[in-house]
Amino acid sequence: MPSENRDGQQRFLGGLFDFIPAELRLRIVSGVAIGAIAFTMLYWSPGAFALLTFLVAAAMSWEWGRIVRGPMPDSGLIVHVLAVLAAAMLTARDMAGMAIVSAVVGAVAVAALAAGSDRARLSGAGVLYTALPVVALGWLRSDEPLGFLATLFVVLAVAVTDVAAFAAGRIIGGPKLWPQVSPNKTWSGLIGGITAAAAVGALFSVVSGTGGAIWLASLGLAVGLVSQWGDLAESALKRHFGLKDSGGLIPGHGGFMDRMDGLVTASVAAALIGFSIDAFAPARALLYGS
Repeated sequence: MPSENRDGQQRFLGGLFDFIPAELRLRIVSGVAIGAIAFTMLYWSPGAFALLTFLVAAAMSWEWGRIVRGPMPDSGLIVHVLAVLAAAMLTARDMAGMAIVSAVVGAVAVAALAAGSDRARLSGAGVLYTALPVVALGWLRSDEPLGFLATLFVVLAVAVTDVAAFAAGRIIGGPKLWPQVSPNKTWSGLIGGITAAAAVGALFSVVSGTGGAIWLASLGLAVGLVSQWGDLAESALKRHFGLKDSGGLIPGHGGFMDRMDGLVTASVAAALIGFSIDAFAPARALLYGS
């Protein structure tokens, strides 16, 4: 390639990169890095994915404690993380029921440690908030041979909903969804997000060769809708305590709770759907609806 053409392309790409705001560039880079790590661990094995979900949940436990109780660490955080660890390990050993029990016991213990405070109930709720998605995602992923695809579907549906909702809200705008809780979210963003999730669901069926296009489109829409509810719930918690972000652990994104809020509710909902259809083969049940 002639040097002048190569220099021209470099100048064009450099100008295009400079056109993107610095904050958005940071969000893109960190988002791609997180996505690459998550996909690798998800594909690698159920054990590797269980480790990843525990580490993310531990970071979220720190953020939850900081929001609800103040400076960390404290005794509640230690019990909180140990309860999440127990839930992750039990799920990896195919004991999801016991994992849920450990999460409930941990929630009661953390609430008891905060007894006498008006934040005791929220402290206990934080254990369930971080532990139950670990159980749900680990349970789905461990259901071979379709565990990888079922879990990937849930993660993709949530991610696409988030991106499409942001884009539609910015481009279309319009009436606010719930301005008292999240002033930037719009009805157009919600509709755009869940529509995109439905489209990805249908496309997932075609590309992966699993499930039916109509079923996975409907499931994608449902998962997207639940994930947006989770996003609003986390926003309500932050607004209650006067915070904009849950933390600053992810450059350009805030905290892990800010990025995982939709996946928290969507993963639990997906696991419940799989359980209700076939508790012995939840991944297949989720993908095929039977």
